[in-house]
Amino acid sequence: MENLEAARLQMALTLIFHIVFACIGMVMPFFMVISHYKWLKTKDEIYLKLTKAWQKGVAIFFVTGAVSGTALSFELGLLWPGFMEHAGPIIGMPFSLEGAAFFVEAIALGFYLYGWNKLPEKFHWFTGVIIGISGVLSGILVVAANSWMNAPSGFDYKDGVFSNIDPIKAMLNEAWFTQALHMTLAAFVATGFAVAGIHAYQIYKGRNKPLHKKAFHIAISFAAVAAILQPISGDLSAKDIAERQPAKLAALEAHYETKKGVPLYIGGIVDEEKREVNYKIEIPNALSFLAFGDFDAEVKGLNDFPIEDQPPVAIVHYAFQIMVGIGTLLALAGLLYFLSAKWKHWRVKKRFWLFFTLLTPLGFIALEAGWIVTEVGRQPWIIHNVMRTKDAVTPMPGIFYSLITYSFIYVLLTFVVSWLMIRQINALNNEE
Repeated sequence: MENLEAARLQMALTLIFHIVFACIGMVMPFFMVISHYKWLKTKDEIYLKLTKAWQKGVAIFFVTGAVSGTALSFELGLLWPGFMEHAGPIIGMPFSLEGAAFFVEAIALGFYLYGWNKLPEKFHWFTGVIIGISGVLSGILVVAANSWMNAPSGFDYKDGVFSNIDPIKAMLNEAWFTQALHMTLAAFVATGFAVAGIHAYQIYKGRNKPLHKKAFHIAISFAAVAAILQPISGDLSAKDIAERQPAKLAALEAHYETKKGVPLYIGGIVDEEKREVNYKIEIPNALSFLAFGDFDAEVKGLNDFPIEDQPPVAIVHYAFQIMVGIGTLLALAGLLYFLSAKWKHWRVKKRFWLFFTLLTPLGFIALEAGWIVTEVGRQPWIIHNVMRTKDAVTPMPGIFYSLITYSFIYVLLTFVVSWLMIRQINALNNEE
């Protein structure tokens, strides 16, 4: 395997694993502090048990996210020295601030885990809030660095030299807000539906229903709101991409010919040789409207870009369709949940709980598809229109062995975390 292929595969693999750990670590503290708040207000022992169970999950995912994130940071230097040589001084600020947020989160977690019956109740609860806020800030800062790769700014580039560096302008690049908003909402959607689905399954099986119902309602409330807001965020992201990365937009829709009044494709099979999409459903003029707010707007097709500057179309198109399809389903599921508050008899039926159980993995599938859209859709650039990925990869041999090592580490972490979480769920059920 060539170095470039091995390096890209290793980066993809580690991001696929890390993004799950990171998103759960960002969102779970909010579920924990809501349960804790309800305990303080009601003194219902079920909320106390739930809070202490969820705090163990927060601790597990904090440690796992720290391990996987540290490994990921080493990979940037190991695999992409050409990128780090130039990008390091430009996007070092969000990474250093992310490190500060991480340390605040670690300190707050220590106070929270060991503060029971030692700290004032309100202060103890507030340390949990700090865990959640600092975790979300960490995620936003990392996304700011990634968004810079899509919208490079804060420097002058001439004859291969980066000069006049402005790290604040680089961090607050044109893409950071839309990407950070979309990613944060996606984290709440994916984690919320996953946690709600796990508890819905326990309810479906009739295990410790009082506790699992309380847990379900906390998790699904966050997930439903985020899922309903996500299409708005997606629309902002699409308009941003249309302005800055027209080749990526064309790849998302497998749109080859530059036209006005371009339809939106739903589904379809991409034929990259014939440069067409078969078996798709077309919504007339919809892509022009979604991209530019004008039903007759012109949208550039892939044929207007040099072949060497075009991203892989099929994988980007399919990933985009998966992300949008699942996102739509989860938004409808969020509406269903809120409607069930009026028609409470729905919640008595087992199929209600089975439905949410089946949704458990979908948020993370959509999350992974979204990252494929973001990262693969930027190719062949590691810094959009500035540096190609092939020019940033390490010249050192043996990256294939690094790929094998990292794959083993992440698979092992996944099994360990899964085992620990199953133990926590079983322990909750045994307390019934």
